[in-house]
Amino acid sequence: MIARHQTILFGVLLAASVAMGIVLWQLRERAHQRLLQGQDSAPTQAPEVAPAEQATLLVANDAENSLLSQVQTLPLPKDPGARARLILGKLMDLYAAPDAAHPVPGGATSIAQVFLLPAPSLSAGINTPSSPAKTPEVSGPQLAVVNLTGAFAASHPSGLEAETLTVLSICGTLHANLPRVTQVRFLVDGQPRSTLAGHADLTRTYLATDAVPTEGANP
Repeated sequence: MIARHQTILFGVLLAASVAMGIVLWQLRERAHQRLLQGQDSAPTQAPEVAPAEQATLLVANDAENSLLSQVQTLPLPKDPGARARLILGKLMDLYAAPDAAHPVPGGATSIAQVFLLPAPSLSAGINTPSSPAKTPEVSGPQLAVVNLTGAFAASHPSGLEAETLTVLSICGTLHANLPRVTQVRFLVDGQPRSTLAGHADLTRTYLATDAVPTEGANP
């Protein structure tokens, strides 16, 4: 025969188990409702992307030792520095293609950064900062500082004509899409470098007008 105190203890434990079951069920229902609310509030539209615009690339051609103007449609951001980097990245992608008229390995990742600074007077000399922290707001003529990767410089074909075409195509492409860019300087891995691959001088300031396309070409 079960003792009275054991019966009471059993009843208390049973009641506690039922109460805990009810609490757990309510917590589960609340968590489920929060999950549903989170799904309802989640964005249903894809993130906004940069609008597609036309960009003019000055593409080098080794066979003719020339620069040909080529129009591409690209999603371009509003920030001028990011815009310049993306456009030059597309130019480098063309050079890395198997059928490139100016074959250079590396692709878009060859352009580490592009900074836009006020263009100083050439007679006053230019002190190019190593890896500026960010592109400042610039009005008037601009100096573009193009920071190339060391891997790109190391793998670039050596030769005066090949290196010069790469440098001038970058200068011309910048000016074609950012007309206020009148001067261009180069860094490699954020540091000054004497030449690109042994020939093209990277210590000088290039004028954007030095790069003139031979003729227009559309893909």
